[in-house]
Amino acid sequence: MARFTVLTPAAASFTTQGGGYDYEMEALRDLDVAIVEVEPTEEAFIARAPEADAVYAKGMRFTRRMIEALTKCRIIALGSVGVDQVDVAAATEKGIPVTNCPDTFIEEVADHAMMLLLATHRRCIEQDRMVREGRWAEGRPALLKIPRLMGLTLGFISFGRVARQVAKRAAPFGLRMMAYDPFVEELVMSDYGVLPATLEEVLSQSDFVSMHAPDTPYTRKMLTDRHFALMKPTAIFLNTGRGPTVDEAALIRALEEGRIAGAGLDVLEVEPPRPDNPLLKMTNVILSPHNASASSRFDPARKRRVGQEIALVLTGRWPMSCVNPTVLPASGLKRWQPFAMDRGPNS
Repeated sequence: MARFTVLTPAAASFTTQGGGYDYEMEALRDLDVAIVEVEPTEEAFIARAPEADAVYAKGMRFTRRMIEALTKCRIIALGSVGVDQVDVAAATEKGIPVTNCPDTFIEEVADHAMMLLLATHRRCIEQDRMVREGRWAEGRPALLKIPRLMGLTLGFISFGRVARQVAKRAAPFGLRMMAYDPFVEELVMSDYGVLPATLEEVLSQSDFVSMHAPDTPYTRKMLTDRHFALMKPTAIFLNTGRGPTVDEAALIRALEEGRIAGAGLDVLEVEPPRPDNPLLKMTNVILSPHNASASSRFDPARKRRVGQEIALVLTGRWPMSCVNPTVLPASGLKRWQPFAMDRGPNS
């Protein structure tokens, strides 16, 4: 019998089917750890919860009931940037650190955000359709209506890891940049050539508004009709953060009524979208299936990180990325770090 048990739902992750736990076990094998799968239901998890020294959270939502059933668990580890599938408040009350992978896929998401910016501005998908549909002559006149990219303004909402890397990529294109983030010091922004601004200034002055806020109770539906009304009618809205941070109905209204010019979205309020979602039929919207972080290194990197975090905590050390808001006395760990819940774990 193994010394430690890591409990995890027997559910496919949000990436590849199956694949085993070889990457996670690289850091755990010498600790005599067994990863035990349970049926991915709340009741099945609760029945086995007292066995868990650690939880590998994937494939389902981890509710307060599930977390309260844990009697000796030392860590809940996620192989993702977002932590919205875990009731972090309940885990904190139980003294259980919750970890994520906030710095593992940043470059990929920044590349994707920059791709959406360029593709929406130059109407890439629209131009491709024109060629395929025999409308060759329509391509140039369509682009003659748009301004050159150099000198336009890119505004960030939240200026965390991803936004900072987007700023590095955008700078050579000659974009003026500004950002709203009350949790980031102005000197940090200036290091990236970004001007600090209010949310209203970002929305009203930007030609591209790039949303990077995480999904927390404080940011849910952060952007509403009022905010889209502040944007330029020529502006493009980009979101590679989290879909629920935007009132999607308000975004759809702004696009349908011509109050903004277009959108590039990797995330939606409901994923996958329902077939009747109006965004699916809009030619001025470019969509991707919440895959901005994906690359060939994605699964190995995040799975190794899960194993490393669990190994640290099971050996009495503090994890690399703890998202709990307060000190965790019940964890028995020696070190703690505060965390602004309304700031979020990553972007």
